[in-house]
Amino acid sequence: MNPVAFEVGPITLHWYGMLVAAGFLAGLALAAKRSKREGFTGQAIRDLGPWLIGGAIVGARALHVVSYWKEAYAGRAWSEIFMVHKGGLVYYGGLVGATIAGWCYLRWKNLPVLKMADALAPSIPVGYVFGRVGCLMNGCCYGRFCEMPWAIHYPEHHPTHGAPVHPTQIYDAIFSAGVWLILEWLYRRKRFDGQVFGAYLIGYAILRSTVELFRGDYSTAHLNGWVTPGQAVSIGIFATGVALLFWLGQRAGGRTDKVGSS
Repeated sequence: MNPVAFEVGPITLHWYGMLVAAGFLAGLALAAKRSKREGFTGQAIRDLGPWLIGGAIVGARALHVVSYWKEAYAGRAWSEIFMVHKGGLVYYGGLVGATIAGWCYLRWKNLPVLKMADALAPSIPVGYVFGRVGCLMNGCCYGRFCEMPWAIHYPEHHPTHGAPVHPTQIYDAIFSAGVWLILEWLYRRKRFDGQVFGAYLIGYAILRSTVELFRGDYSTAHLNGWVTPGQAVSIGIFATGVALLFWLGQRAGGRTDKVGSS
């Protein structure tokens, strides 16, 4: 584990910040190609990109600061709040932030929200793959004790004290790559707008809840002692995805019936 990628004079570049940025760029590049099926131009994605990136960073950092205020920020210099390149982003905060920022931009430009959401959805787990590799290099989001042959060891000064732990960041990255492939397959076969985005919400909730079973970076931060904060949020994301698919599917079916009976 080495959070620092390299140093150029007084400038220090961290793996986490570089990989998160690479994930954003890779996701937007794929979305630009995919969006042509929805009638969007690549420029539309490029214009939307800064809004998504800004919303994701603000949302992810804000939730991290609120969640870990006592442990990491209370009594320290206020500038620490803005040290995003060192790590400290809560993914589901970023998802909410990017969704709100993207919705505001699309409404402002009078662009179809659901079509754009479908074009972007498969790119989200692509960015997540890069981000989780960044977490691995940064030493955060680590797993609990593991005796399996694929366990990893962090340095002695790490909170795990060199004990073998589950490589939860790699689990996340591999499962996210699988979600990406499924969504790409679904995108070419979707029956109504919003279906791919709704499927992503369900897939992410299942992925996150599963990997949380192996996380070891929570101390007493559990809800009622039986579910982690990530799993609690995943329940809401899963329910939102199911409700969205049901509602949009019903609406699309109603429209089809009306056309058929006319």
